Amino acid sequence: MAIQTAIKNPLVPDYSDIEPLPDPPKRPDMEQFDGIHDFAWALGSRRKRRDGYLISGGGYLRSDAQDRGDFVPDIAYAENVGDVQRIIRRNGYVISEVGKPPDLVLEVASRSTGRRDYTVKREGYARYGVREYWRFDPSGGDYHDSPLGGDKLGDSEDQPIEIVSESETRHWGYSEVLGLEIWWYEGFLRLRDPVTGEFLHRTPEESEEAIEAAEASTESERVARIAAERRAEAERAARVSYEARMAEMEAELRRLRGE
Repeated sequence: MAIQTAIKNPLVPDYSDIEPLPDPPKRPDMEQFDGIHDFAWALGSRRKRRDGYLISGGGYLRSDAQDRGDFVPDIAYAENVGDVQRIIRRNGYVISEVGKPPDLVLEVASRSTGRRDYTVKREGYARYGVREYWRFDPSGGDYHDSPLGGDKLGDSEDQPIEIVSESETRHWGYSEVLGLEIWWYEGFLRLRDPVTGEFLHRTPEESEEAIEAAEASTESERVARIAAERRAEAERAARVSYEARMAEMEAELRRLRGE
């Protein structure tokens, strides 16, 4: 009797049951693009070794399948969401399906959306159960009520997140959700590690440049270390030679004295 071996293919998730949400209307301007892109890339590069996290934007945020709300966060961040691909294929974030609201939402201001960001949306995200709601205005406060703002949302009264203004062009607040500082830095949206004090890279090019600079610095340090070791070796050899010569001279003097 022939022995047959069945080779089982790994289970591939079936997403055929998912009905994508419609695409939101296109926005009339792209003032937000740089801030949204930079924030998403920097945070994504920081979280890339974690499973079950989602960084999304440009899709509807709704409480359930019957919700017809029109909230479209620029950035929605959530941890421990399980199958991220289901959310992506849904073309939006449906809280009842994911099992939890986003942990953080960020809106980047534009002329057309600015006032709504810090009024209607703040109330809406609070109802949805978002933990932190952040607002960034690249204009410095022309579209929002301030260059940078944040709120802790919850069951009790919402609490504004403290914003530290170091100068007219530098403001920041600490995000407990991210464990990072969110900065309005000379008109740019930046993330900074409070432990190292270093800003996260915003683009692949910036990250690559930093890697190359670090490698060049390491190579310079290696060359300098080798040069220092060679100088030390030369000094040691010179000292040994000098001591040997002095010993010879002392021996010659003793011989001449008849000692």
